[in-house]
Amino acid sequence: MARGCLQGVKFLMFAFNLLFWLGGCGILGVGIWLAATQGNFATLSSSFPSLSAANLLIVTGTFVMAIGFVGCIGAIKEHKCLLLTFFVTLLLVLLLEVTVTVLFFAYTDKFRCCGVSNYTDWFEVYNATRVPDSCCLEFSESCGLHAPGTWWKAPCYETVKTWLQENLLAVGIFGLCTALVQLLGLTFAMTMYCQVVKADTYCA
Repeated sequence: MARGCLQGVKFLMFAFNLLFWLGGCGILGVGIWLAATQGNFATLSSSFPSLSAANLLIVTGTFVMAIGFVGCIGAIKEHKCLLLTFFVTLLLVLLLEVTVTVLFFAYTDKFRCCGVSNYTDWFEVYNATRVPDSCCLEFSESCGLHAPGTWWKAPCYETVKTWLQENLLAVGIFGLCTALVQLLGLTFAMTMYCQVVKADTYCA
């Protein structure tokens, strides 16, 4: 009986991680496409030009693919250590996704805003009269060094708050689906781990 349950969970765990791995491939593909076509798209810091939305997507996609691979191997081999590794790192994936989402909303020019309260918030960050290039009315290299008349004036906090209120249903559905996927993966991993332990104990 325990062996039959283990085989069922094993199949579900493998299928889930295969989809998880394919999702990582998609994220990686988008990141590579952005890096190839947009260059330093949504660069987060002028001091670190490599810290961009494209590179964050590449890192996230690679990380998700690695986690999916670990989960697949753990399911196939019924390896307790790999299953626990998958369980722990899946929690880290959720935190990474939240971080990337927050950074994207904070730095992209989608909302046509600059700074939390206003564009002068960036003066303290750079210790100079400048803003990120994503704050410019018309994006160009080093446009954040130009006059304030060329920057967005709207505060990002209020802009994002308004956008979230207007798109509350879509944001809620997306967040719920993401949470359910994470919980499903965690449940599969822990259930299979317990079944492997039970099967080992039964065989012993």
